[in-house]
Amino acid sequence: MAEYSSAAIPAARHKMQVKPIVQVGAGNALEIYDFMVYGYYARYISQAYFPSDNEYVSLMLTLMTFALGFFARPFGAIILGSYTDRHGRRKGLIMALSLMSIGIMCVACTPSYASIGIAAPIIVILGRLLQGFSAGAELGGVVVYLAEIAPRNRRAFYTCWQAGSQQFAVMAASIVGLVLLNTMSTEALHDWGWRIPLLLGCAVIPLMFWLRSNLQETEVFAKKKTTPTMREICGSLVSGWRVILTCMGMVAMATVTAQIVTTYAPTFIKSLNLGEHVGFITLFFVGLSILFWLPITAMIADRVNRRTMLIVVTLAAAITAWPMLSWLAAEPTVTKFVVFELWFSFIYASYSSVQVAAMVELVPAHARTAGYSFAQAVAAAVLGGLTPAICTWLNHTFDSNAMVGVWLGLNALLSLAAVWTLDHKQTAINQQVELH
Repeated sequence: MAEYSSAAIPAARHKMQVKPIVQVGAGNALEIYDFMVYGYYARYISQAYFPSDNEYVSLMLTLMTFALGFFARPFGAIILGSYTDRHGRRKGLIMALSLMSIGIMCVACTPSYASIGIAAPIIVILGRLLQGFSAGAELGGVVVYLAEIAPRNRRAFYTCWQAGSQQFAVMAASIVGLVLLNTMSTEALHDWGWRIPLLLGCAVIPLMFWLRSNLQETEVFAKKKTTPTMREICGSLVSGWRVILTCMGMVAMATVTAQIVTTYAPTFIKSLNLGEHVGFITLFFVGLSILFWLPITAMIADRVNRRTMLIVVTLAAAITAWPMLSWLAAEPTVTKFVVFELWFSFIYASYSSVQVAAMVELVPAHARTAGYSFAQAVAAAVLGGLTPAICTWLNHTFDSNAMVGVWLGLNALLSLAAVWTLDHKQTAINQQVELH
């Protein structure tokens, strides 16, 4: 049997537990901060590590390296997720943070291609793979931890802070980006300034370790008399493949929408010729918008049937994606871009606050971290990680920025199909039962 922390957090306490939310959320914010920064400065990174005479080729190589981090997530979900289900939520989250920190430093500190040649892109790729591997269990580990310390009638509210913590990362990255744009020349930013946001991420790593080292184990896990073996966990995922597949479909809209309104936004702004300052200012308010709507929609989700709310939101996204992007692309303006970003930030918040809680209630109990993480990781790898590259390719191939709406709408329909298969009565029952 695994060793646990001497103190455990009661699962049914009604007082809001701010401290553990901050402890698990801070590390999650750091993970997402680095992913955001990599996406924001993709054009600068492309010339440092993947130089080419063709700017489009360099950018695509950088965005595919971004996607590689997502492709490593399913492996991290199975290996680190199983470790977490066997040895405890606290130990799993600390392990994920350790690997994540190494990956962040690899990208931030590696010299350019001009300095060390082919070793530069190799190290960066390995760093991205390590970050993706850790993220495979980090995101699921945070959600499961929050779900297990939450009262059953506030589960959506507690788990929404996994996505909520990410918005602090979005806003922090946008502020840093604005400061750099206003204080550095284009040449300096291109040559070395893009490293500053990454190095700032490295600087807070010790604080993240301090927060997680003081994290208490959940009472739900601490009460377990036995823990599953790796074989049992994998067997549970295979036997529950229908649930896992449904969860993957549910993740589709969330991961694609998040990538488009945040990570891809600076690249999209350049395609629309609206200026980098607009992108970073808008991103700050996107993060603020999501942070505002998440707890509100989560409180609603704790009072209504999950399936009904998921269907309404996915329908709204599917119906509005193409018309809104066509409207924006026809005659791009700052106002139109802001409207698009804020509308889909609301869509993302409304969907994510329900989807996360619904998924954690669906996956097998004894393989909760591995099951949630694997479903999240596969969908994020296949759809989310490739989103910046796919949108860039679609815009380039069809010579139309409206094609982003096609990709967004297709994934909304995919999630709609997944949530439609959920049993209305069963989702209501799952909301009322204690996690065990």
